[in-house]
Amino acid sequence: MKRFILSFVFAAALLVQAAFAQLETSPLSVKAGEETHDFTVEMATTPEQIQQGLMFRQELAPDAGMLFDFGVTRQASMWMKNTLIPLDMLFILENGEVIAIARNAQPGSLRSVGPGVPVRAVLEIPGGRAKELGIEPGATIVHPIFGNTGG
Repeated sequence: MKRFILSFVFAAALLVQAAFAQLETSPLSVKAGEETHDFTVEMATTPEQIQQGLMFRQELAPDAGMLFDFGVTRQASMWMKNTLIPLDMLFILENGEVIAIARNAQPGSLRSVGPGVPVRAVLEIPGGRAKELGIEPGATIVHPIFGNTGG
């Protein structure tokens, strides 16, 4: 029975990883003060993708992340259920401004994390990366969903 359960969990994890391989990726920049930091992010745009997020990931490259595009400005509540790595969550207004940052969210936590105000999107990057790069509230996320790419 124990072997069956382990096999089932392993198979489920493989299915989840296969689903991630199909997410669209997109370049994104973070302007923090005089610095600009470039990332390649996976786009979570459907309710299923948003619910799944970065669950079951065992690593995330320093210049990678996931952008949760809600399509409209709304209340956002994130959690770390089944998430294996710490993450920084950047809560972003319609114009691309970072309004709040949840730093080093604890893997596996069921605690709800949110800024308390409606946001358009959330950017998740590796835990500690925002501090390392000097990203603070007031930074600007440059991406087509915010209409601020200039092109």
